[in-house]
This record gives sequence, C-alpha cells and structure tokens, in this order.
Amino acid sequence: GKSLSLICGALSWLRDFEEKKQQEEARLLALEESGQEGKRQLTSAAPGRPDSKGTAGEPDWVTAFVQKKEERDVVDRLKEEQIRRKKREDRLEKIRHNVQLKYAAKRKRCEEDETKRLLQLSKEVLSEGAGVDVLEQVDHSEEELILAEYESDEEKKVVSGLEGDDDDLEEEHVTKIYYCSRTHSQLSQFVREVQKSPFGKDTRLVSLGSRQNLCVNEEVRRLGALQLINDRCMEMQKNKHEKKSDEEMEGKKRRVSRTVCPFYSYEQMQFLRDEVLVEVKDIEQLVALGKENKVCPYYGSRYAIPAAQLVVLPYQMLLHEPTRSAAGIKLKNQIVIIDEAHNLIDTITCIHSVEVSGSQLCCAHSQLLQYMERYSKRLKAKNLMYIKQILYLLEQFVAMLGGNVNQNPSCQAVSQTGTVLKSINDFLFQSQIDNINLFKVQRYCEKSLISRKLFGFVERYGVPATAVKTNKENQKLAGLQSFLLTLQQGSDKEGTLQSPPMEAENDQLRTASPLMQIEGFLSALTNANQDGRVILNRQGTVGQSSLKFLLLNPAVHFAKVVEECRAVIIAGGTMQPVADFREQLLSCAGVDPARVVEFSCGHVIPPENILPIILCSGPSNQQLEFTYQTRDLPQMMDETGRILCNLCNVVPGGVVCFFPSYEYEKHVYAHWEKTGLLTRLATKKKIFQEPKKANQVEQVLVEYAKCIKRCSQAGGQMTGALLLSVVGGKMSEGINFSDDLGRCVIMVGMPYPNIKSPELQEKMTWLDKTMPRAAGQAPSKVLIENLCMKAVNQSIGRAIRHQKDFASILLLDHRYARPAIFNKLPQWIRERTQVKAAFGSAFAELRK
Repeated sequence: GKSLSLICGALSWLRDFEEKKQQEEARLLALEESGQEGKRQLTSAAPGRPDSKGTAGEPDWVTAFVQKKEERDVVDRLKEEQIRRKKREDRLEKIRHNVQLKYAAKRKRCEEDETKRLLQLSKEVLSEGAGVDVLEQVDHSEEELILAEYESDEEKKVVSGLEGDDDDLEEEHVTKIYYCSRTHSQLSQFVREVQKSPFGKDTRLVSLGSRQNLCVNEEVRRLGALQLINDRCMEMQKNKHEKKSDEEMEGKKRRVSRTVCPFYSYEQMQFLRDEVLVEVKDIEQLVALGKENKVCPYYGSRYAIPAAQLVVLPYQMLLHEPTRSAAGIKLKNQIVIIDEAHNLIDTITCIHSVEVSGSQLCCAHSQLLQYMERYSKRLKAKNLMYIKQILYLLEQFVAMLGGNVNQNPSCQAVSQTGTVLKSINDFLFQSQIDNINLFKVQRYCEKSLISRKLFGFVERYGVPATAVKTNKENQKLAGLQSFLLTLQQGSDKEGTLQSPPMEAENDQLRTASPLMQIEGFLSALTNANQDGRVILNRQGTVGQSSLKFLLLNPAVHFAKVVEECRAVIIAGGTMQPVADFREQLLSCAGVDPARVVEFSCGHVIPPENILPIILCSGPSNQQLEFTYQTRDLPQMMDETGRILCNLCNVVPGGVVCFFPSYEYEKHVYAHWEKTGLLTRLATKKKIFQEPKKANQVEQVLVEYAKCIKRCSQAGGQMTGALLLSVVGGKMSEGINFSDDLGRCVIMVGMPYPNIKSPELQEKMTWLDKTMPRAAGQAPSKVLIENLCMKAVNQSIGRAIRHQKDFASILLLDHRYARPAIFNKLPQWIRERTQVKAAFGSAFAELRK
C-alpha cells in the first residue's frame, strides 16, 4: 500500500502541475497574440517622451524596452517548448500505434551488421595476401596500454568530443519525480506497482541502473567488477571518437584498430529511448529489449531522462554527486522521493567511506612501478611526474601502517597492533604528503584512466602482486616468516593453524585493480577536515592492516540534493525515531525548520489484530534486563528459554525470535542444548537458525515455510517452526513473515550497537561537539537509543504485512517501558502496547 500511496499522490500532483503550467502558457501566448494588435495602434498614436525618467533613473522608453524584451523572451521560450513537446508527443504516439516503425529500426540494424561483416571479410582476404609484419602488430597491440599525453592541470579544459556529442542529444528536462530505493528488486517491485496503478498507461517512466545491471556486451560483462566494467565501457567510447579522427589520416600509416562497442549506436539508442518512454518497463524488460535490438540499455535509458516524468533509480546514483552528474541527472526544481529511507544516514556515510588494505597498497605500488619501468621511454614528463607522486603516496600510506612497500605485505609483522583515529589534516601531516595537491592527483586519475591502463598491463603480463625478487633464498625466508606468523596467530584461534592470508588476498585482487579502490581513498581525503576521520587499523601483518576513511557528517553530501530540489520526500514503513533525520541530515544541511513537514499515518489493521507486550519479568519472576553484564548469566538464559517454551505451547504457526547479535544467539543456543531445553522446544516447533552466509538464507526460509505449512495441514503435536534470527541480519529487513510465517515476533533484550567500536565513539564525540542538547540529553546518548530502536522497529515490522494479518509482538526487557524508549516505537504499535510486570497476565493475554 505504501508504494501505491506514493505513486498516486506524487503522480496526481505532477498531472495537476502540468495542466496548470499548460493553461498558464496558453494564457500568456493568447495575451501576446492580442497584445500584438494593440501595440501597433499604440505606437502610431503616442510616441514616448524621451526626457521622462523611470524608477531606476532610466528613461521610460529604456525600462519599457527591457520589460518588453523579457516578456518576448518568455513567450519565445514557451513557443519553443510547445513545439518540442508536440514533436515528442507525436513521435511517441506514432511508435505506440505503428508496429512497422518498431521493426524498421531493427531491420536497419541487421543490414548494417551484414555490411560490416562483409567489409571485415574482404579486409581479411586482402591482408592475407599482403603478409603483414607480425612483430609490428604485436608492438601496436600495446598502444592501448600507454597513457595518452596529459596536457593540463586546469579544469577549464575543452570538453572532449564525447561530451559534446551527449549535448547534441540533450533535451530540456521536464518537471519530474526521481524515486529511489535501496535494491534493484525493490525498484522492480515499485515499477510493477506503477504498471498496475491508474497512471500505468500514461506515465513516461525510465528505470536507471549501473552498467553492471544494464550492460549487454558479454565481453565487458565478463570483467565482473563494477569499476572495470565502467572503465572498459568508457574506453570503448573514447576509441569510437578517436577512430573517426584516425580514419581521416589517410596517407599516414594506420594505427591498429581499437575495440569499439557494437551496441553503442546513436540511432539505435534514440529508438530505445522512445521505446522506454512509450511503455513502462522495469530493468529486466529494459535489458531484454537491449539484447533483442542490439543496443545499449545503459545509455539508451539515460537519453530518456529529460523527457521522462518518473525516473526510478538506486540510492547510490542519486546520493553520490559524481555518479549523479555522470548519469545526466539534474535535480534543479525536481521532486525526489527516497523510499525505504530508515537507514539513509548510514547509506550516505557508507557511500562516502572507503577502506584500503595494506596488501592492496603494496600490490598497487608494485604494479605501477613495473608499469613505469616498462614504458618510461614512451611516457611524457607530466605522466611520469604524476605516476611518481602516486608511488610516493602509496609508500607513505604503507609506512603509516608500519610496513615497507618493497617487502611482501603478508610476511611483515606489525609491531604495534590496534586502531588509531586521526583527523584528515593530522593524517596528511604525519604521512608527509601535505605538500602534494590531492585534488590534482585525483583529477589526473580520472582523466588519464590510469587504473584501467594498469589493469590491462597486469592482465596481459600477469604481473606478480609484489615486486620482491622471488629468488629461492627469499622464498625460504618468506615461508619461515609466514610459518612463525601462523604459530603466533594460531595460539588465540582455538588452536588451529591459519594458513597465510595471501591466497585470499590474491583472489580479491584479481577481480579489480587495487588502484581503483585507492583512488576512492584519495578522493575521500579531499573532504573538509572537520567532516571525516582516518582510521589506521593495524592487525597482525601489513597485508591484513588497513586505512579507512570515515565520513562523520553525511549532511555535506545531502545538502546539494536539498538545495536544488523543489521538494524531497523521505519515506519508509518504519521511520521512527525521525529526530535523526531532522538534526543530522536536514538541520546540518541548512534546511529552514519551517520547510520540514512531518506526516505519519496509522495502520490498516484493526486494533484487535495486534498484541504488543513489554514483558518485565519471566515465569520464575526473574527480572528481564539483557545488559552486557547480565545477559550471559545462566539464570537469564534459562528464563528466556522458559518464556519461549510457554509461548510455543500456545502460539500456532511460526515464531520468529530476534537476538541482539550472532555471538549471543550462538551462546544461548549452546546453553539451551546443554540444559536440554532445546529438546523440549523441539517437541512443539522445529527449530531453524539464521545462516551467516547470504546464499543460504533463501533455503532456510523455504524449509521454514514448508515446515509450517506441513504442520498446519497434518495436525498433531508439532504446531509449526521457531526461527532464531539476529537484529540487523539477513532476516530483519525486506523479508515478509506474513500470516502463519510470523504469528509471534520476540525481541530478546535491546540491540544496542557496540559502544566500544572506534567508529561509533568518534561519531558520538562529533555529535556532542556539533549538535545541540535535546531535552537535557547528550546527542550521543540519543544517537545510541535511536540506533537501537530503529533496529527494533525494523525487526518487529516483519510480522504484520497486510490488512487481514494478525500477530503478537513480545519485547523482553523492562527497559522498553522507559518513556524515552517507549516513545520511539512506531505510533501504530505504541498505541496498542501493554506493559506487563509479571509473566502470568501477559501469558493470559497471549492465550486469548
């Protein structure tokens, strides 16, 4: 219902807005028409007096002229807009009703392919007779690995032909709604809702995704890693533009032809753009259309943005400014709806936080050094200067972790282990890189595509991960060092010897060039000093250690969205507590409090369909308080077990029980196994545990659902299943435990975040310094409570999924009854919650 409410509300507004705008246009144009006649009569009758002065000290006739010119400009613009709109509507109408037109483009494409194939064949026949020098060809094939001359440090560089081409395609952006959600499956679900809605037929909708989701070129898709796919795609386009100029150089020796993408065709992309605008399509349908017509859905969908009324896209695309501008998204005066926004603050923080490991730093240094040595004669001075700067940066980063780039990172033990936090400026000074202009280095990496060239070089020559000469002596030494390390680590890992982590590292490095990840880290270091921190995490070896940039102030990246948009809607099923959004995102981004409107509505279910209970003590009168100090006590775990046993006796179907962490769930499970309580539980409910691996979740859920269905049909002693889950795990978000799958949801204790985490401590310190105290409470304390209750609300929201659903919700901890915590429950649950001091009366309610 939430998606439909958003669709119908927003699109009704958009329809009314467009109608009003068109009426206003018609009125202005009509005025202009009638004004033409009147003007002719006026000018002949009364010439203006040249000496009279206007308000700004200008003569009247000047003021009048300026005013008339402005009016004329508005009218001209309206006329152009009308013509453009008419053209677009005619074109789309034609496509809607003319099947032949659809297939004309396809037929043309087939003819082009055939011509290309014949040309290629004739070239091959010619070259066979000519006997080409093989050695020269091999040399030429390396051309694409060499960096082009880097001309300028200035941003006022002439835009490349590529961007120029894109501008030719640009239409005026109509007023539109950008709708974002977290995952592609949520977006597809939303698009299906639009298709079902009353607006499904008339809305011009376009779905955007990453190249990883939309690319139909198998050769590029095989690269796997997103960054590699992006770079390869960009390079193919660059080749397309360079090819044109190469072909013009007739008399000269032709360079080897570079790969261009066969799916990147201007005409075909225009055809795809129109197809997308005619009928609402989700990502899967878009990809299928691209494959069928051999045209790129990634660029085709981008060309549809200006004319679209509703653009559906993932969070990252909207919240990350470089991605936003690359996709051609313009937010000026548009509407943005951010759905599933309960973890919006975390999402922004994650998008802009980057971590690089010691082994990635050493590997990138080694690869770049070998690249420079191989091509030093071919590279221009400016390229060499920047490569040396990057090598220096990498050396200093590894030194900060206590290592040396010239040795194998997996064999260098770190003397002082632990985690250290530094401000950006301190980190730059201590690593002695404050004299390097990181903005220029960052721009160089972007423009030169160095990480892409480096990846090609490594791929071709199989460059080893470290530049250390692997003679036998060194190998023996490395073997001994890693053996000593395994002994040292093994003593605290349940007596098992760990193999050196090199293999796993290598696997990770093969998927993408480490320099790509490091570019993200360099970019993060250009943030303002007060908005972020650098975390040095020194563990065991240099290879296992890492540098992480942590963003503290998400508002700096959200401010741009809020400033430009006409309206921003932050929506979600369980958004409480909302104070975080107001303070950390909106106030910090400089939003006027008067501009913030809060709307919260009740639930569709009748009050008797839900029974939320806060339980303060168990069956043997043991007070329930799951703090870090008390939750591991045997009596506390026994009491939890007794509660579950009693519940499983009366609750039909499925019971989902959430624990604060995987470790605690494991600990309680082991304790129950020892005391025989699991056996007692298993007589009534089959017990399932949430798996840690994402690929096993589906299987567990299927088994859980099957078991419940079987029990409901068969009757007998076994009444269903019990699922032991974890807050913030795989089952606490986006999973529907509707009907019999979740007749009771139990929350064991309060899932407070790990307060010892250095990242959280730094965030708390930052909040206490920058945020005002609310109702006498420190902002850091409020943050901890809010994080806890957001997690609770997400988890208990899994149960009631539709109008006729019913369930009971049990919160096991007397602290839930405290006003500060109680008021953070969702309104529709809070209104119906009962606080029970003793187990007896709670059990009686549940029985009923």
